[in-house]
Parts: sequence; C-alpha cells; structure tokens
Amino acid sequence: MATVLLLLVLLPTTTLCSRAGSPSHHSHGHAKHSPPPAPQAAALVRSTCNSTAYYDVCVSALAADPSSTTADVRGLSAIAVSVAAANASVAAQAAAALANATGTAQAPLADGAVQALLRTCAAKYGNARDALAAAKDSIAQQDYDYASVHVSAAAEYPQVCKTLFRRQRPGAYPAELAAREEALKQLCSVALDIIALLSSSNS
Repeated sequence: MATVLLLLVLLPTTTLCSRAGSPSHHSHGHAKHSPPPAPQAAALVRSTCNSTAYYDVCVSALAADPSSTTADVRGLSAIAVSVAAANASVAAQAAAALANATGTAQAPLADGAVQALLRTCAAKYGNARDALAAAKDSIAQQDYDYASVHVSAAAEYPQVCKTLFRRQRPGAYPAELAAREEALKQLCSVALDIIALLSSSNS
C-alpha cells in the first residue's frame, strides 16, 4: 500500500484528484473535471484493470482522463500509455533539475560524476517518453505487438540509470528517481497488460 501511495504522489494533479475517491464509486462529489462516468464505462475500467498487476494504479490513471468514460479497451490502452509517457517526461525534467542543482543543500551533486550520471538519467527517461509515444502510434494502427515492444523498452530505460549509479556511485542514486522509476515501471506494466487484452481479443 505504501508503494501505491508513493506512486500516486508522482502522478499528475488531475490523477490525484480522481484517485481521492476511486476506491468507492458511490460518491462522485470529488469529480471536478468531468461528469461521473456512466456505470457501463466505469465497469469497463474496473474489468480492464482487473486484468492488470496494479489495479489501483490502473483505475487511478484511467479515471484521471475524462475520455475514459467513452473509451473502449483500445482507447483505455492509449490512455494508459499517455499517462506513462507523462510520467517519463516529468522524470526526465526531475533528473535534469537534479543535475543542474548547485545549492549547498544538495552536497552530493557537487560530484561532477554524479551530475553526469543524472544527465544520462534525464536522457534515458526522455528515451522512455519517446518509446511510449511510438507505442501510442502503434496502438492507433492496431499494431499491438510493436506497441508492446515499445512499452517494454520504455520500462527498461530507467533501469540503465539505476545500474550506472550502482556501478559508479553506490548509494548516490537519488530517492526521487528511485520512486519515479518504480512509478514508471508500474504504469508500463498496466499498459502492457491492457495491450495484452487487445492482442488476445484479436487473435
């Protein structure tokens, strides 16, 4: 549960607003950006998320997008990929900001090697964002095999960042990036599971 709560902190603000009431579908007072979803649409989100490894993360991510109220499973997969891409983009910005930090409050960043590693991390998260954009294009073309390849690649890029830190600066891997890596991993897992549903329904 602690991991899910940490992940939710890293999701966009709109996602947080939606998640505040997502465990219960009996109260819709928290909805500020769209009308409450129709029961059938909400049921599709729940049934789709039941097929994923991270149900709470899935429901939160999908419900944050108003278009989920009218989307089919293919549309839900595109939303999941978009949320993952947004996460990767924010992580890239965070890594770049850490690399550029010069304040004495962040003493470890005085190490030039650590700054170089952080810039590499920013680039890797940028690669993940681009891979997810390609995955969304593949979903639009109903090419689910390629979509899965792109999402899998996106999940792997941040691990390169962590591995480099472990090899070159053990113990210096920023906790913020570790949390964002876990968040992206879970979001990519959700996207892959939904894409798998599409693949099985078309086979």
